[in-house]
Amino acid sequence: MKRVTIKDIASMCGVSVSTVSRAINNGGEISDATKQKILKTIDDLGYVPNQNARNLKITKTKTIAVLIKGITNPFFTPMLKVLEEEITKAGYTFALQKVEEHLSEIDIAYKVVKNLKPEGIIFLGGYFVEDRKKLNSLGIPFTMTTIINKDLKIKKSACLGVDDFVQSKKIVNYLISIGHKKIAFIAPRIEDQSIGKLRLMGYQKALEENEIEFDKKLIFYPKKGTNPYSMEHGYEVGKKIVKKNIPCTAIFAISDTVAMGAIKAIDDFGKKIPQDYSVAGFDGLEINKYLLKPITTIVQPASEIAYESVKDLFKIIKKKPYEKIMEFDAELFVGKTTAPIVSKELE
Repeated sequence: MKRVTIKDIASMCGVSVSTVSRAINNGGEISDATKQKILKTIDDLGYVPNQNARNLKITKTKTIAVLIKGITNPFFTPMLKVLEEEITKAGYTFALQKVEEHLSEIDIAYKVVKNLKPEGIIFLGGYFVEDRKKLNSLGIPFTMTTIINKDLKIKKSACLGVDDFVQSKKIVNYLISIGHKKIAFIAPRIEDQSIGKLRLMGYQKALEENEIEFDKKLIFYPKKGTNPYSMEHGYEVGKKIVKKNIPCTAIFAISDTVAMGAIKAIDDFGKKIPQDYSVAGFDGLEINKYLLKPITTIVQPASEIAYESVKDLFKIIKKKPYEKIMEFDAELFVGKTTAPIVSKELE
């Protein structure tokens, strides 16, 4: 097969080589319509830029890149183990790339594609606030793991995870069912348009369906520079709730690690769990089994999600039928950090 060059792409699109180069590298002075025409041509041919030769042919590297945002999050630990095992078992190289909190996972993916030339990418965590065009222009198969995007209309891609909206609503409904009406939510970044937004929407929907007024003063975002899924974030919010006597009887944290931080702060400042405050999390970390007071949480099937993510990606690579959206159920685990209100319910 004749190797396609940047000149061939330019000729097919009726533009100059420099225009193709600008489209590939997100340069200026090019209309969106022209850029998308060029990127579609590249995608249709199955080619991406080659950093060295500047041609557009993909070299089969038998490498799968795993881009992880939140590498310190213990929720991802068992998932990484499964991903590495299954990728290696298939005869591929497992390439792990950390994405810093302040960076765009898509921008990092572009660099990974250029430098490593992987045959596929697995995104683990991330916000994905970029538009579909930017995702589509990656030009190689990918899966979004732990994220369900029902509007995803990108070729050669799939998303796998639990429905964060539904599961968030489930745990808030549980808190309401045991008498709590003033429920604080320890949220991720306000600009989080994926998991964070869905869990906040689930929280709001549960309040609405139970005719409880939403109070934005009970939503707590992380300080600038604070990891939104860290114990530090939970600790700072827990401390604030106790010291300022914020009127709530329960706290729903965006993750179990955040819940752990909140629980520690509440204890440090002289209050008791669950007598003074009920605290619930999300994820179902393995460590929860060994805590003196296991956290009430939503248990995600992390290992199963990771396993199916690899299977789905290889189906896309091998051009076999695959599931575009794979939704998993999650279990409500009632631990020892929540309890019914007995006498101090806040109206």
